[in-house]
Amino acid sequence: MARVKAAIIGSGNIGTDLMMKMIKYPQNMELAIVVGIDEKSEGLAMAREHGIATTHEGLEGLQKHPLYKEIGIAFDATSAYDAALRADGIQVVDLTPAAIGPFTVPPVNMGQHLDQPNVNMVTCGGQATIPMVAAVARVSKTVHYAEIVASVSSRSAGPGTRANIDEFTRTTARAIEVVGGATKGKAIIILNPAEPPMIMRDTVFTLSEGGDEDAIRQSVADMVAEVQKYVPGYRLKQEVQFERFGDNNRLKIPGMGDFTGLKSMIMLEVEGAGDYLPSYSGNLDIMTAAAKATGELLAERRLAA
Repeated sequence: MARVKAAIIGSGNIGTDLMMKMIKYPQNMELAIVVGIDEKSEGLAMAREHGIATTHEGLEGLQKHPLYKEIGIAFDATSAYDAALRADGIQVVDLTPAAIGPFTVPPVNMGQHLDQPNVNMVTCGGQATIPMVAAVARVSKTVHYAEIVASVSSRSAGPGTRANIDEFTRTTARAIEVVGGATKGKAIIILNPAEPPMIMRDTVFTLSEGGDEDAIRQSVADMVAEVQKYVPGYRLKQEVQFERFGDNNRLKIPGMGDFTGLKSMIMLEVEGAGDYLPSYSGNLDIMTAAAKATGELLAERRLAA
């Protein structure tokens, strides 16, 4: 079976989990090389154990490697994106908060970006919650406001996540609007230090009009099923909760005026597959799973060309 050769740039937790997913569940891509900067890193060692080529010389090492000319797709887990990859015809899937390329959430808008030179996976919170905002938006006239609260285990938030909290909230809020379809988006992240570590939990609030409760329930259920195709541990914690606001009990929204319509509350849990990272790290797992799903679609398009 013909497959598109792929590279992973970054041999840390994200890159290594993605590597294990690509090894365990091969489809349209063949992982050809893993790129790092520490020759003794666990990720590079695991790649070598599985017979995958490696370089510890970063992006420069990748560009000098004999396999470089065969690479069709590169996954960037390091913020080391270089325009040279695009110039050489390599499509880049960006797993960092750098927001390089159009925001991409596979079940919502992947079909719009198959020809893009690079796509961005937003954030872990965005991947978990934007499908729910989109599910409400597609059966409503307008989603005036959407707010997401992502709660993750403190253990699953490394130095990179902690250093980019502000970027996380800005990027996710913007993607809630651009991809999710909300007029105004807001994102909040909570790092929970509880022991034993908690599984990722997400709460999505939307204020919409022009849609009914049954349609929203069904749309949410359908979207959950779509996400579960690549993240089996993605699930609703309870039925969607609703509250109506009419002319006699208008909701005042700062900066937006009075609101009448339907408030929806969607509660989610994301359990990781445990391919490399612990199962409580659903926030990281959904990023690597979404990146792989995106890469598979990009590869399928390249193979069909």
